[in-house]
Amino acid sequence: MSSVDLKQREELGDRPRPADARRTSASDRPGPRYAALRWLALRAIALAVLLAAWQAVVAAEVWPRILVPAPADVWHAFVQANTVHDGVRGFSNHLLGEHLAVSLRRIGIGTGYAALVGVPLGLLIGAVKPVAVVLEPAVTFLRTLPPLAYLSLLVIWFGIDESPKIWLLVVAALPPIAAATAAAVRDVPGELVEAARALGSGPLSLLLSVRLPAALPEILTGIRIAVGVAYTSVVAAETINGVPGIGGMIRDAQRYNQTPVVIVGILAIGVSGIALDALLKAVERIAVPWRGRA
Repeated sequence: MSSVDLKQREELGDRPRPADARRTSASDRPGPRYAALRWLALRAIALAVLLAAWQAVVAAEVWPRILVPAPADVWHAFVQANTVHDGVRGFSNHLLGEHLAVSLRRIGIGTGYAALVGVPLGLLIGAVKPVAVVLEPAVTFLRTLPPLAYLSLLVIWFGIDESPKIWLLVVAALPPIAAATAAAVRDVPGELVEAARALGSGPLSLLLSVRLPAALPEILTGIRIAVGVAYTSVVAAETINGVPGIGGMIRDAQRYNQTPVVIVGILAIGVSGIALDALLKAVERIAVPWRGRA
């Protein structure tokens, strides 16, 4: 064997084979735990920067402290809203968790009733053209109305107890569900419908066994959107006799210029909204695991 051959073999031996390179690059990739920790660290840093900027604005006295309280003031209000102090239970005689639980219960009831009506209504609008001609404009009309536009009318009709609040959330949450369901039914592939018809499926069987399962992912998305709409509407609903309730708590705090309590209520709405949306996404992944897959 010549020295040239030996040199070539040594050079080839020193080079990593393609399979080895692939294994090395795969092992060097960060795992999902590392990626999660990295995102958590980034969010923690962003939160720390935000709190520092907030405290700097307060220290600079850009606005009066009654308008922009310090983070410590908000934390103190949060603690008081969750404890019994000086014989006072939380805020407006209810703890923060109780206010939040009542609001979430109202959202659940209102969105539940809206789904019971909105999904069948959307199926009919999407599948039956005469129904769409009559009812789709009504759904669009309701979707364009802000909740405060019909809250006063609901109070006149149902009084100031729970009924107008629930009806407000039903009317607010129904249009997104019906519209998403109708659009999803219309987007069902035609070949699925024709194949079912060729197998002898009638109109009702076609609607329930083909169109509904195919439209389910978009229906769940519509319900997620409706929950968000209901959450924004419940604050408006609870401005009238809304205690206990997170909107009623914010309203009472605003009346007495208790800005830290208002901020606590806003943060509670935002954090619980994120958690609720994450829960709905998890339910969606379980109910329609095929979504997003090729």
